[in-house]
Amino acid sequence: MTADFPVVFALYPNLTQLDFTGPYEIFTRMPGGQCILASVEGGTIEAEGGLTFTGIRKLSEIVDCALLCVPGGLGTIQALEDQCYLAEVRRLATTARYVTSVCTGSLLLGAAGLLRGKRAACYWAWRDSLKAFGAIPDPARVVREGNIFTGGGVTAGIDMALTVLGEIAGTDYAQMVSLGIEYAPLPPFDSGRPELARPEILKAARMRTDAVRSARDRAVQHAALALAKSPLTPSCNAT
Repeated sequence: MTADFPVVFALYPNLTQLDFTGPYEIFTRMPGGQCILASVEGGTIEAEGGLTFTGIRKLSEIVDCALLCVPGGLGTIQALEDQCYLAEVRRLATTARYVTSVCTGSLLLGAAGLLRGKRAACYWAWRDSLKAFGAIPDPARVVREGNIFTGGGVTAGIDMALTVLGEIAGTDYAQMVSLGIEYAPLPPFDSGRPELARPEILKAARMRTDAVRSARDRAVQHAALALAKSPLTPSCNAT
């Protein structure tokens, strides 16, 4: 593959940076890959923890892409209510050969009307919220439905990106990239999934997610209602 292969990361404020910087690391190594960071406003985006990204383009300026990637994070709550953002995701998804998400980014794909009747992965604490958009929650780390690849929470973005890379450039090339970044996970604690964590660890983790649960549940409900009541507009300018 030698032709340009534009990869658009649809960003928003207060996202989890590893949700997109993990896949970004993989996709920048793709033959012909051109990674583009874009948001509704463009300019600068501050991620969770204060890490700032500059030089971001406006989503409305991107005509099309070969691959679209939607990350997750705490900012998903606001992004679910941003009809302009969802319209741009919907528009670009219609042009993309591959549509991908990481963590709660799948909720945004759902809110954009892209997951009805499809299986999808999501961050474990919010996986069931996919049902509000007609999607089928799947606990797998990477889930494929046609040209849509969804990853589980945060670090699963690397697995998702390598899976997509294998589809695009071949498994041998994807394995070479995996070796190039020395991707050989050996976690110091076997507690990275809720079914593996000790009950007291799971309880503590749920207390942290419960702190924002009501706000996120409201945002999911509002987005699902908007999706059900409103026509799927092709772009932000049409809303």
